[in-house]
Amino acid sequence: MSTIKQVALGTQGLQVSVEGLGCMGMTGGINGMSVYGAADEAESLATLDRALELGVTMLDTADLYGPMSNERLVGRAIAGRRDRFTIATKFGFEVDDAENWTGGYNGRPEYVRKSIERSLRNLGTDYVDLYYLHRVDPATPVEDTVGAMSRLVEEGKVRYLGLSEVPADVLRRAHAIHPISALESEYSLFDRRVEDEGIVQATRDLGIGFVAYSPLGRGFLSGEIKTPDDFEANDSRRFFPRYQGENFYQNLALVEKLQTLAAAKGVTAAQLALAWVLAQDVVVIPGTKRRKYLEANVDAASIVLTAAELGALDAIMPVGSAAGAAYPAGF
Repeated sequence: MSTIKQVALGTQGLQVSVEGLGCMGMTGGINGMSVYGAADEAESLATLDRALELGVTMLDTADLYGPMSNERLVGRAIAGRRDRFTIATKFGFEVDDAENWTGGYNGRPEYVRKSIERSLRNLGTDYVDLYYLHRVDPATPVEDTVGAMSRLVEEGKVRYLGLSEVPADVLRRAHAIHPISALESEYSLFDRRVEDEGIVQATRDLGIGFVAYSPLGRGFLSGEIKTPDDFEANDSRRFFPRYQGENFYQNLALVEKLQTLAAAKGVTAAQLALAWVLAQDVVVIPGTKRRKYLEANVDAASIVLTAAELGALDAIMPVGSAAGAAYPAGF
């Protein structure tokens, strides 16, 4: 079994495992909607223990997940060994005092303060290593939000700042207010918008680390999903255009080509897809709640792809090849 190396994320001093662990699916969903099927707390906690053994020390969570229950699960997992983990959490989807997502966004300075205090309680810690603005609030200038986040750094409640899913111009504006250490965006063979829109290049120009979430296309690139009925009844992926109707089958055809290449190399489709993202010189946070998938993902980090193999992957899944929108309308 391989172990994961540590790398610099950004240029402010943050060090992370090159492969982290996305924890979102460990607590079931958001406002009652399932994310990747039913939760299994015991197996999730065992997976977090195994992650530490393998050097996967960067854990990615958010106040939205649950809401709140995911941070609390992570808090239980890190209790008594906080200093061995790098904890990344996020805010910006507005969660009310009843712990429900309101359906809106909130980046106002007073909400920044409220959110970090709540997350620190949930996590059982007095600081967060990396604090992301989960989504920009269209009603609040990003400069105001990041300015409030920077004060958390001054107070020691947050060590480094990040943004999630922002275009290059917003990233530059934020970075001018306070150094941004990481941008987290969806990035996989299945979703290469960040290349097409110049976002990856912007992070490199600014010395900002890139963290790829959903590097396995929300699990679709594993090849284990053969029909829409393979999603559980309340699995949120049923509502994503990419996994509906004819889009589903067009995208499945791409995955079948990926599986052919993977079989020729003696690895799984998921491992090949993950190795491709890692070859882009980014940090990845594949999400799982099961040890067997965690271990397979860790093994993917040791896969070396030749120029010919990278070219073959580009040929079967070029930018824009996936059918259907990444998110439902309005999300």
